[in-house]
Amino acid sequence: MNKLFLMKNADLFQGEKYLNKKLKYFEGWYFKNINSHKGISFIPGINIDDNGAKAFIQIITNNKSYFVNYDIKQFNFIYNPFCIQIGKNIFSKEQINIDIEDEIQNLKIYGNIKYSDSKNINTNIISPNIMGPFSYIPFMECNHAIISMQNTVNGYININNEMINFSNNKGYIEKDWGCSFPKSYIWCQANNFKNTNASFMFSIADIPFKLFTFKGIICVLLIDNKQFKFTTYNNTKLLECKIKEDLLNVTFKKNSYILNIKSKYDKGLKLVAPVKGKMSKDIIESISTTVTVTLKKDKEIIFCDTSNMCGLEIVQ
Repeated sequence: MNKLFLMKNADLFQGEKYLNKKLKYFEGWYFKNINSHKGISFIPGINIDDNGAKAFIQIITNNKSYFVNYDIKQFNFIYNPFCIQIGKNIFSKEQINIDIEDEIQNLKIYGNIKYSDSKNINTNIISPNIMGPFSYIPFMECNHAIISMQNTVNGYININNEMINFSNNKGYIEKDWGCSFPKSYIWCQANNFKNTNASFMFSIADIPFKLFTFKGIICVLLIDNKQFKFTTYNNTKLLECKIKEDLLNVTFKKNSYILNIKSKYDKGLKLVAPVKGKMSKDIIESISTTVTVTLKKDKEIIFCDTSNMCGLEIVQ
């Protein structure tokens, strides 16, 4: 598969060339689905470490998380249209079908979710995805892509006889691939604001780059169909990043725009992240945190709203 084609279509499986090699690698997609008071996210993926290649699906809800292992032979993919299958589970940009039973974790989960009206970030030849020109650098330990900033979610998930229904609710899809997650980072995502049709994500991470490390910033605020990007490569400055107990306060500045994010961290649940291809690093994520996002141009407030079903990870 052509490298440039894969770069421009980051949703597609990037790691086919690694499947039969002893190289440390991971690739995972993140499908977040929320209604007004409940959410569930699925993270299907693969990892390759010294013990070989494996597939997995991670699941996180408001109050529980799971890690389900699969043999790599149960992982299949289609390039056109994008689709991956792990066991009986199917994931695409149009829908997901879930059918999981794990007696050890006392987990039984099934359901179908349809996606429509996807809103994506603006891209061009210089910025094929949210990483901008860094997308072209082959030795990045972790690559990130936004597949859908916002989509409409309809369907249901039944998890251990608890039904989570979705009726014209909102979803979000992103992915990561490489060999390791950053050692420290903050990740935040919200798209069910109280008063506006907006979607938002940001990440600040310590990025290893050859002989040094730099602070990488990616951030998108989508208000209706207007996008505001704050990134390392468009000269965004990090004015403030404070973490105190359960409170987070971050401020970005780009030209005359000031973006402030304030969040009260809800109790999180354990997920697992890759280190040199091995799924061995415990991280804590909440999908029901409250966040308030304020955007100013000069001194004028042009956006201010709050979401109570925000995804948040703080890894230090």
